[in-house]
Amino acid sequence: MSRRTRELTDEDRVLWNLVARSATPLAGKEPVALPPEPSTREERAAPAPRSEAREEPAARPKTLKLAHVFDTQTRDKLAKGRLPIEGRVDLHGMTQDEAYWLLLSFLRRAQQGGVRYVLIITGKGSSSRSEGVLRRSVPQWLATPPFRALVSGHDDASRRHGGSGALYVRIRRGLP
Repeated sequence: MSRRTRELTDEDRVLWNLVARSATPLAGKEPVALPPEPSTREERAAPAPRSEAREEPAARPKTLKLAHVFDTQTRDKLAKGRLPIEGRVDLHGMTQDEAYWLLLSFLRRAQQGGVRYVLIITGKGSSSRSEGVLRRSVPQWLATPPFRALVSGHDDASRRHGGSGALYVRIRRGLP
């Protein structure tokens, strides 16, 4: 029987790195050395090998604007389940870098799959006095050019779907 090999997706790679960092070796076994995480922005932005290269979205017209909030009727339909949430991604416990790339890859796949509404779970933060890093960062990321080509709007989720620790996101329709 031959083994089928396949390339890991960005999502698989992020999840594997999380698991590998949290695992402890068995007694008497040496821990496996993980590649160090890039410490500077330049190292993170260095081009990846050809098989892992991340492509930027195709150039879009400069008139793209992000409607930050939904109208009341759309938000109510999402909250009550009358509009389907066709995908969800949970960013709990991830670093900003891991969450950024996972979210970008998730939204690209959602757009390619024709998905219209998704739920992004960021969490509420580690304590009641501080707002979570991802909770603050994700809305800012959605306003940047790589995400603007994918997202047409976002709003806080209803309490039923995670409240202030989650976001409803409307995906732009892909170009034909």
